[in-house]
Amino acid sequence: MALIVTIANQKGGVGKTITSINLAAALGAQRCKTLLVDMDPQGHSSLSFIDKLDGRLSIQSVFRGEASLVDVIRPVTDENIDILPSSIALSKVERDLVTEIDGHFKLKDLIVQVAGDYDFVIIDTPPALGMLTINCLVATDYVIIPIQSSYLSLEGTDDLLETIQKIRNRFNPKLRILGALITIHDRRTILGKDIKNRIKEVFSKQVFSTIIHRAVRLEECPAYRESIFRYAPKSASAEEYRRLGKEVIKRVGTSRSA
Repeated sequence: MALIVTIANQKGGVGKTITSINLAAALGAQRCKTLLVDMDPQGHSSLSFIDKLDGRLSIQSVFRGEASLVDVIRPVTDENIDILPSSIALSKVERDLVTEIDGHFKLKDLIVQVAGDYDFVIIDTPPALGMLTINCLVATDYVIIPIQSSYLSLEGTDDLLETIQKIRNRFNPKLRILGALITIHDRRTILGKDIKNRIKEVFSKQVFSTIIHRAVRLEECPAYRESIFRYAPKSASAEEYRRLGKEVIKRVGTSRSA
């Protein structure tokens, strides 16, 4: 049965999508069969792997009962990765979920259908604490919180942690924070170092040892519809995400043993 990991932070521009696509690729490189689920109506994870003009179905079609998961899930160029893509029409589905009695559980019900086919499911979330993000948290086992090492980086983190606690209390008692991930870090600036230390003060041992540094190649790879492992496999960014993949596997194993 797949282990489900959600990448969540309601702040935009903190590296959720970059982390989602490259963590999925890192796990795939570790021979873990991985499904990347794009729950952001902007569809940036999807656009990082597939052509938005190909006219094929996406996740909102499954939510509406217009297609099955088999119709929508598709492989990508990276080994051992499939993607459940998204598009802007998913924002309309969010409005429908608010009015449904079981609206919080829709994504969970979908993932259960295919969880036996994968080792990991990685979920990319929208930059908001709305119904789509709540669906992700209800469906998941673990949350990774990417935090950019910049001014106001921790702004709103309390709201996210409160939401996670509420989901744990009401809908998903197995939900756990796997860790906080420092992203888009600039080691050259004093501010970057100060913010990194502040994040470690707030999250303590939950901060991943791996730090994702700001890098041009990391920003470029989605434009070429490739993960960092295909676009620049020998780059420092690829090595960082390799380490993150191994760290995630280790932390999940430790958590399950506990």
